[in-house]
Amino acid sequence: MPTISSLSDPGAAEPTMMAVVTSGVGGYDQLVVAQVPVPVPAEGEVLIQVLAAGMNNTEINTRLGWYSSSVTTGTNDAAGDLSGPASTRADGGWKTPTPFPLIQGADCCGRIVAVGHGVDDCVLGSRVLVRACMRTRGFSSTETTWLGSDLNGAFAQFVAVPAHEVFAVDSDWSAAELATVPCAYGTAENMVLRAGINSGARVVVTGASGGVGSAVVQLAKRRGAHVIGIASDAKQERVLALGADQVIGRDHPLEVLGAESADVVVDNVAGTGFSAMLGLLKRGGTYVSSGAIGGPVVELDMRTFYLKDLTLVGCTAWDEAAFPNVISYIERGEIRPLLAKTFPLDQIVSAQREFLDRAHVGNFVLIPPATSSTR
Repeated sequence: MPTISSLSDPGAAEPTMMAVVTSGVGGYDQLVVAQVPVPVPAEGEVLIQVLAAGMNNTEINTRLGWYSSSVTTGTNDAAGDLSGPASTRADGGWKTPTPFPLIQGADCCGRIVAVGHGVDDCVLGSRVLVRACMRTRGFSSTETTWLGSDLNGAFAQFVAVPAHEVFAVDSDWSAAELATVPCAYGTAENMVLRAGINSGARVVVTGASGGVGSAVVQLAKRRGAHVIGIASDAKQERVLALGADQVIGRDHPLEVLGAESADVVVDNVAGTGFSAMLGLLKRGGTYVSSGAIGGPVVELDMRTFYLKDLTLVGCTAWDEAAFPNVISYIERGEIRPLLAKTFPLDQIVSAQREFLDRAHVGNFVLIPPATSSTR
């Protein structure tokens, strides 16, 4: 894994920490619980003791090599079939190969315990969230660096990150509750901003019981939108409790809601239901997506796209306002966490297996072993 130097004095034993190291593309055997060196914060960085680390589709997708163009099925199908061509799937990445071996984990709630050169030590002791999507070339560029995908992440007892990507949060939520926020709510707020969702808009949200979908429901409602969630029958009451105005099943949404009945569709499912989502949109409507758990390859009738003057919006790079907005909503009590379940960090395989069952509403969170010192 990337070289990590010691916090100790020269000659002292190098401090170590528990981490889950993803060694490459493949099955659960690629998740290795190991003792690795504690990172040292470089110039402009802080060292965070991880209190809780949320779990997302992206970690599973990366381990499966799902971002490779050779994979055409959804996440669950890809998890059940790891026989894809090794030559095209082995790097696991989309724009560049994933830097295996890697400590994954995009969602970090923790406490600052050390600072690198140039960082004011007044931040020591702060409980913080880390912005998972980092715009390393500034917000005028869509180039991104993702915690846990492009650099070591939060599936460990400690993580070093740039100080400007760390946000103190004043809230009585538990660390596990806060760890449900960064990836899901940052992604959801980014989509809501890009789609221009506002009061009175009719918004359809697919996968409304998932981490991102449930966040979109809350964030669209706080803007005064009329929100229609799509979820399995067993989860519909819980989605209604989040504030959705209506929840329907996954089958035949076009027949249930009617053609041209929505201003915006927020769709992280895609797959075979994609065409129906475009059918729901009014003329001039907006389709926005940051995922495709139901399948990345879809059928698009270009006539539907251009004759209805639709706008299709892809969202990966977070806009500058997205994450600070989410922090402010937490502090003002305008959203609530959806913590489905916690697992000890070393039980990550059990957590990912249960995650792929899709029986939960909200987010799973991993809890590293507590430690009182980095030395």
